[in-house]
Amino acid sequence: MFGNRLNPANTYASLGRESDISTASPHRLIILLFEGAQSAISVAKLHAEQENFAERGTHISKAIDIIANGLKVSLDVQAGGELAERLSALYDYMVSRLLWANMKNDIPTLDEVQGLLGEIHEAWRQIDPDKQQQGAT
Repeated sequence: MFGNRLNPANTYASLGRESDISTASPHRLIILLFEGAQSAISVAKLHAEQENFAERGTHISKAIDIIANGLKVSLDVQAGGELAERLSALYDYMVSRLLWANMKNDIPTLDEVQGLLGEIHEAWRQIDPDKQQQGAT
């Protein structure tokens, strides 16, 4: 009866995400970027398995956009030094692997990138400054 755009549950979820973004700390925003990229890859894998190439490509493109224009551009190479440079190179690698996965419908490559994102995501969650402050007080 309702299309995706008119579905109240989708509207509510969208508003909830927008609210989360507008009130999030910089650290939380990075967490949201990781979650978005990982989610896009998960959906791309489902479409790859079903050989729905258009949707697979759409979701891989979304993951690429999040990695290249979200995670990578948020790096401060001046302050982060070698670590930021290495992360930048790793993000470039992930983007190239996602392009490969899209061209070849290569699910193991999607798994590889999702695993790399998962490791960095977990490390980022562990350095949550709000949790560190709570522990200090």
